[in-house]
Amino acid sequence: MNEDYYFGEALFAQVDSNRKVSESNFGISLNKLSPLDISEDDDLRSSCIWHLIHNSENEIFQDTTTIIPHILIQFWDNAEAIPTDVQKCINSWQPFDEYGFDRLLFDDESAKNFIINNFNRRYLDAFERCKHPAMRSDYFRLCYIYKKGGFYVDADDIYKGVDIEAWFNDGKLKIQPLCYDTTTDLMISAADFVSTRKYSNHLIYYVNNDPIIAPPSHPLIRMALERSTKILLASKNNVKNIQSTTGPGNLTASLVRHALELKYAGNAQDFLFIANWDDVSLPQWPLEYRKDKRNWRIWDGNGI
Repeated sequence: MNEDYYFGEALFAQVDSNRKVSESNFGISLNKLSPLDISEDDDLRSSCIWHLIHNSENEIFQDTTTIIPHILIQFWDNAEAIPTDVQKCINSWQPFDEYGFDRLLFDDESAKNFIINNFNRRYLDAFERCKHPAMRSDYFRLCYIYKKGGFYVDADDIYKGVDIEAWFNDGKLKIQPLCYDTTTDLMISAADFVSTRKYSNHLIYYVNNDPIIAPPSHPLIRMALERSTKILLASKNNVKNIQSTTGPGNLTASLVRHALELKYAGNAQDFLFIANWDDVSLPQWPLEYRKDKRNWRIWDGNGI
């Protein structure tokens, strides 16, 4: 195993507790919190994401200094037993073969082998503590994208044929912003929440971990991988909260911390929001696997 990819507790010790957040930083008025504090607070994290969405530079400029590999990565826990309706979704990405991409489909076994060959035992232990296939998919995509870079998309997404080559023309990580309305229990369309300049407390602003487009060794992916690993290894019982441990919640918390640390250091933003992802691809909801425990949203924490 490659010991170079052990990040350990040092990553979480990098935040200087003396650095505070003022009113001018992302509109957050509390001035006694570190980036880590803010990233782990539900309300402040959502507020920070809103400010990032509405105050970030999202134009793509040609930059060949950092390359995002033309590799499309997907995951299904058992490659020998992919449901027909899911396979149809996977097949929709075949045009990327003609676009010059390598398309790779990993399952539990091949993902485990990848981690063994590229990371140390700590990360394999964390992967094996992911008891739901969705969790293993979440965790593996962080491992692969950190080590190799590329383009991850869920196996149940349908490609709509839109050209996204421009997203590979610079070295910035690309992620999709999301918004959930707690009063209606519904998602808000990106067109609506991106264009609305008024912050709403009843809305939760966060980012998805599908898709992820990034170069290798991106610091945000490193942070998300380490945060997830730390939570998994610290738990004495099976971790059931997939969303905040390995999923979008984990990536969102890591993004907030990363963005604040970039700002403090005076460094340029190294990520972009792709609010038009629904023009490119949509997840398919009427799939058979969503009716049972394979759907993480209705998983009770017991075996699959």
